[in-house]
Amino acid sequence: MKGVILAGGLGSRLRPLTKVTNKHLLPIYDKPMIYYPIETLVRAGIKDIMIVTGGNSAGDFLRLLGNGREFGLKDIYYTYQEGEGGIADALKLCEHFAEGRRIVVVLGDNIVQDDIAPYVRAFEEQNSGARILLKKVPDPERFGVPELDGDRIVRIEEKPAAPKSTYAVTGIYMYDRRVFDFCRHLKPSERGELEITDVNNQYIKEGDLYYDVLDGWWTDAGQFESLFLANQLVARARGAEDYAGAASTKN
Repeated sequence: MKGVILAGGLGSRLRPLTKVTNKHLLPIYDKPMIYYPIETLVRAGIKDIMIVTGGNSAGDFLRLLGNGREFGLKDIYYTYQEGEGGIADALKLCEHFAEGRRIVVVLGDNIVQDDIAPYVRAFEEQNSGARILLKKVPDPERFGVPELDGDRIVRIEEKPAAPKSTYAVTGIYMYDRRVFDFCRHLKPSERGELEITDVNNQYIKEGDLYYDVLDGWWTDAGQFESLFLANQLVARARGAEDYAGAASTKN
């Protein structure tokens, strides 16, 4: 199993913070944002990782992360996305890295509380297909939203004005080798991007998309409000850990 972190784009919704750096290098409490998806993959047992970067600060990833030794990795692979062609466009750049194997894809601005290892194990047990993670949110219109029929997803709609559920498709996706075939045949959306939602809908058409509802908290950090929330959530989690450690020392 290989891991892909998509950390390209220009981060226009976070300007002026991103005028001089890539969004994924901004801090989330005590670490750069890009650390969190790396740690998410490593905790799930995935240590063969490619990062897709973009913009004018791509070289800063190499200066910050090096070969990944800080995370227990032997190496990190990098590739570069020109412009903002969308998530599926960025994913296409990783086909040679995947080498026909299954991949776990994490958007670089997604921060999760809990270990995703159980979901990755469930994906490994699938014969084929894709697996996505959902989370109930107060503002589903900001995300891809699943339309549910019982325990099946019948369609996913990207940023709908009238969401058909209160669930968001989180930025954690698991795919078999067919994902690159689906990406190659996509047409740009009205936003001019190749949408990952269209890829997921193709798996639905094939009857081969499965899902879990993510435990613990989750947020993206792609706009000011969610960036602030991510900092708060991580700070509270760190504070609880520090408090517990201090209490055990006193005892």
